Amino acid sequence: MIETQGLRKSFQSRNRRRSASDANTVDAVRGIDLDVGVGEIFGFLGPNGAGKTTTLRMLATLIRPDGGEARIAGADLRSDPAGVRRRIGYVAQGGGTADAVSGREELVLQARMYGTGKTRAQQRAEDVVKSFDLADFADRNCGTYSGGQRRRVDIALGVIHEPRVLFLDEPTVGLDPPSRSQVWDEIRRLRTEGMTVFVTTHYLDEADALCDRVAIIDHGEVVAEGTPEALKREIAGDVVLVGLESGGGAATGANAAEALRDEPYLHRLEPQGEDGLRLYVENGAAAIPQLLRTLEGAGVVPATVQLQRPSLDDVFLARTGRSLKQT
Repeated sequence: MIETQGLRKSFQSRNRRRSASDANTVDAVRGIDLDVGVGEIFGFLGPNGAGKTTTLRMLATLIRPDGGEARIAGADLRSDPAGVRRRIGYVAQGGGTADAVSGREELVLQARMYGTGKTRAQQRAEDVVKSFDLADFADRNCGTYSGGQRRRVDIALGVIHEPRVLFLDEPTVGLDPPSRSQVWDEIRRLRTEGMTVFVTTHYLDEADALCDRVAIIDHGEVVAEGTPEALKREIAGDVVLVGLESGGGAATGANAAEALRDEPYLHRLEPQGEDGLRLYVENGAAAIPQLLRTLEGAGVVPATVQLQRPSLDDVFLARTGRSLKQT
């Protein structure tokens, strides 16, 4: 449903105090290759500034690529942008509702803008109000909505014209947990109805729980792609988090790291601030007693020891050398 080869975009950036000749080229997207299947929830996961929104805006025909090719629902991005727009829905991170009109009015207007007749547009708005469970507030002005209500209307606006592909840019930013869960449910429902959904997010739990497949992007390049489970399986074994007694500072962390570094069960060790370590081990249950004995021998007393399965953050850490949570 979405195919890209070598998609690229650069921008000129310059300090306001300097002249235009001092502008620097910023490579926001550096050759993205994607292949998204029909009826798939595809997640584009990465930190802010990684190139997620730029890629999405190119695919939605809002900005022109500098290079590469793309086809969306059979329409060529470069030669048939109008065909792409007819086939897609797009929901920007900031949304698109106006405070002074109701959600129902917004839905009817959006349908009319896609060439739907007045009677049919009103019927489509009613259908979407029911399917997105908007009836309790659809006739109130959007300025009275909660964040979750407004976001559900935003997504409803994105599908009022029955697109084959829906692009969602950070759909749950700023929402509380119940509202996030409602939005996730709506996205899953659209998938069950056959729609392909392309979601950008920087939330690890969102990509893990919601997406059928994920592409992890960093500095404009895809560094990993696959199902969340397959990506996590690339990180062998278990993760053990060791919290050290506070106040020991860097010296305690360095002592613990030095004591553990050559242990045969340890694949990799990463500092977690001054008072913690992140260990990648083959078998966490077997490794914990051994590492406790090693730390005791080095005179280091752990405050906490926690066993975890690898996460998508561990995948990002393995591919980039830093945690997504820290970017």
